Amino acid sequence: MESQLRVQRGGQGDPQLVLLHGLGATGDVWKGWRSWLDRAWPGRWLAPDLPGHGGSPPLPAYTFDGLASAVAEVLDTDSSTVVLGHSLGGVVGLALTRRTQVHAVVGLGIKVAWTDDELQRAKALAAKPPAWFASRDEAATRYLRVSGLTGLLAVDDAAVDSGLIEQDGRWRLAMDPAAFGVGAPDMRALLAGTEAAVLLARGEHDPMNADEQLTELGSPTVTLAGLGHNAHVENPELTITLLDPYR
Repeated sequence: MESQLRVQRGGQGDPQLVLLHGLGATGDVWKGWRSWLDRAWPGRWLAPDLPGHGGSPPLPAYTFDGLASAVAEVLDTDSSTVVLGHSLGGVVGLALTRRTQVHAVVGLGIKVAWTDDELQRAKALAAKPPAWFASRDEAATRYLRVSGLTGLLAVDDAAVDSGLIEQDGRWRLAMDPAAFGVGAPDMRALLAGTEAAVLLARGEHDPMNADEQLTELGSPTVTLAGLGHNAHVENPELTITLLDPYR
């Protein structure tokens, strides 16, 4: 899997920072972090496309452990590792602690409470074939909506390109729709099963979760004032401070 996952890397030395994007997005959502990482992170970093996203191949079936196993293959296991994962990426980061030694996990914007209707809608999306569009802009608009980036990135932003595939003059999302079927995480089991330090964070205006939902899980929590679900894209300078205790 190491030769197949699309991975962006930078920096040198330890600790190793793993940046994991959310459902529907790609590792390009961290492009706005690069200048801040140069100044604020002492070691190297990597930002993979999760399986079934961007330039990474799909999985036969999607589970949090399966996604974490793929990510584990691209890590340097001899290094101290810190994970910052957004939404789905935060859950994958917690699952990753079962696969390899991880010092700390920052889970940003994880949806921890799911209704039956939400799970059924996700299951229905997972069963649909990819939708094709006549133009890049149409496909890009859909990508931004699916990844929650509408209003944060422009349709013609280069960071959108990795989320799209062109074939014979038509365009579709690079994401494998089956990834919608990953389901709801068992957060209590994931937290109980890790020895890593865990910080759960959210944007103040994130509609995907609430302060009380995170605090009742028992891990330290942080709310980022004025930000929404994609806080890491809205304000890299503020969001990167979540890593301060683990540098």
